[in-house]
Amino acid sequence: MKRITPLALLLLHLPVFGAPQPVTFYKDVLPVLQKNCQGCHRPGEAAPMSFLDYEHTRPWAKAIRETVLARRMPPWFADPKYGKFHNARVLADADIQTLTAWADTGAAAGDRKDAPVPLAFVEGWNIGTPDRIVEMPQAYEVPAKGTIEYTYFVLPLNLKEKAWVEAAEVRPGARSVVHHVIAYVRPPGSKWLRDVPYGVAHVPKKGVGEGGGGMELLVGYAPGLQPTAYEPGTAKLLEPGSDLVFQMHYTADGKPTPDQTRIGLRFAKQPPAQRAMTVPVINSKFVIPPGADNHRADAKLVFHADATLIGLMPHMHLRGKDFQYDAVYPTGERETLLRVPRYDFNWQLFYNLAEAKAIQKGTRLECVAHFDNSANNKYNPDPTVEVRWGDQSWEEMMIGWFDVAFPATMDPAKLFRAEKPARPAGGAE
Repeated sequence: MKRITPLALLLLHLPVFGAPQPVTFYKDVLPVLQKNCQGCHRPGEAAPMSFLDYEHTRPWAKAIRETVLARRMPPWFADPKYGKFHNARVLADADIQTLTAWADTGAAAGDRKDAPVPLAFVEGWNIGTPDRIVEMPQAYEVPAKGTIEYTYFVLPLNLKEKAWVEAAEVRPGARSVVHHVIAYVRPPGSKWLRDVPYGVAHVPKKGVGEGGGGMELLVGYAPGLQPTAYEPGTAKLLEPGSDLVFQMHYTADGKPTPDQTRIGLRFAKQPPAQRAMTVPVINSKFVIPPGADNHRADAKLVFHADATLIGLMPHMHLRGKDFQYDAVYPTGERETLLRVPRYDFNWQLFYNLAEAKAIQKGTRLECVAHFDNSANNKYNPDPTVEVRWGDQSWEEMMIGWFDVAFPATMDPAKLFRAEKPARPAGGAE
C-alpha cells in the first residue's frame, strides 16, 4: 500500500482553479437572450416562441444551438466587408459559445437569484406610446384558402395642420395571415382610390395599376422589419387633408382569420430641419428564363440635389438570391454601400447606416440583384416557368428601397427630377 505524503494530502484538499463553471440559464443565457432575442421572442411579437423565461426557452435549447452556430439567428444578412449599420443584429462569438455550451451541457436552469432584472417592454408598441393610432374600423375576415389579392383600406387622418412623424409602427391584428403591410400617404387632391369609401376593403381589378405608384411610403411591416424611427430633427411629413392607404398582403393559413391592423404614429414636437422619405429604385421589366440560376437585374437613380442617405432595404421574392447597392459619385468613384450575398425572403430587413452618408448632387445609386429560378433553389415555386414582375410571392420584384433626408423646406421633386435648363436671354429657344 502506497503511503500518502503530507504534500499529496495538502493537494487533495486545495480548490481546483480554472475548472469551467457550469453554464446556466439564469446566470449566463438569459442576459444573452435579453440583449439579442427578446425583442422578437416574446408574446405578441414576430417570433412563434417566447424566450422570456426558462420554462418556455428550455424546449428550444438544441434549436437555438443549431441556429446560432449557423448564424441564421438573429436574422442579419449584410456582408460585413461593406458598410456599418447601427441596427446590426450579430451575436458576439462569446454569446454563441454561451448558448451552445448551455445546450451541450443539459440546458440547466441554475439559480433564479442569478437572473438579471426583466426588461420592461412597452405593452403593444415598440415606439413608446403613440400620439395617434390609425386602425381599420372593423376586422377583415381573411379566407381559409386560395390566393388573396392585395387588399386596400383608405383611412382618414383629418389633419387640420402639418404633422411630422418621427416614429411609426405597424401592429398587425393577425400575424399568422399578414405577409406584409405598406401604409401609403395619399396627399390632398390625389385621385388614387378616390371612389373607395373610407374603411372598406378594396381589391383593384387586374391591370388597373393601383399598387401605390407615386405615393409616399409612410411605414411598412414584414417579418423582421423594425419600426420606423428617426433621429431628432428628422421626420416624415403629413400634409393637412392627407389620408393613409393600407396595402394589405394576406396569405391564407387553412382557417378563416380576422385581422384588424393598426398603425401608431409619434409626432415631432416641433418642425424638423430635415424631411425624410422612403424611396424605391425599381426594375419592373426583367424576365427571368426558366431554370436560370443567376439571372441579373439592374436599377439606378440619380440624385439631382444634395441629400443624406439614412438606410437601405432590398426587396425581392422567393427567387431572390443576392442584392447590392453601389453609390457612383460625381468624381467617378464607386462605393459599395450594402451587399446582401444570401437574400432571405422570410426576413425583410432595413439596414440603417451607423452614420448618415452625405450624398452630393449628381451621385448615382445603382442596385444589382440576382435571381435563382433553378431547381436548386428550395424555395422556388416552379423552376420550369418564365418569371416576371408581380405582386404574389410566386412572381418577382426588384426594389431597392432607401431612406433619404433633405431640407424640410425643399420640394422633393427637385431631388429626383432634373431641373429644366434656363432659357437664353431674349426668349430664344
